Amino acid sequence: MDDKHMQIGEVAARTELSLRTIRHYEETGLVIPSARSQGGFRLYTETDVARLMVIRRMKPLGFTLDQMRDLLDATDRLDADGAEDATNAADRLDADEREALLERVRTYRQAAAEQVEKLRVQLSRAEDFADTLSARLDRNAPATRV
Repeated sequence: MDDKHMQIGEVAARTELSLRTIRHYEETGLVIPSARSQGGFRLYTETDVARLMVIRRMKPLGFTLDQMRDLLDATDRLDADGAEDATNAADRLDADEREALLERVRTYRQAAAEQVEKLRVQLSRAEDFADTLSARLDRNAPATRV
């Protein structure tokens, strides 16, 4: 990915996360800025933004910080293993490790799909409720004179 650095304000705007939230994710070790400026400002890369977007997408589905950390660890290890510069055989995953990591990711995919379905049901019920209220208002609205 691009190695261009962004300050936290730009990252906040791009991810639609607050500065406070981004700092919290740093404190919990989920997303560590890739660098610091000479003045000590946090600097982020596209890879950091991508991590924040994973977290942002997991949060409304009810995943905990530990679950987010676990998924990011699994995907980081899979990505590092598949990277072109991962030529050191000692750093390569064996087949069992790779399959275990893939299974962790599959488990999160399944949990996400289940949460999405629950949210669809909730949304449908909310829309039905709003429609019921609209119909009630329409029935009880005063007639307009022409």
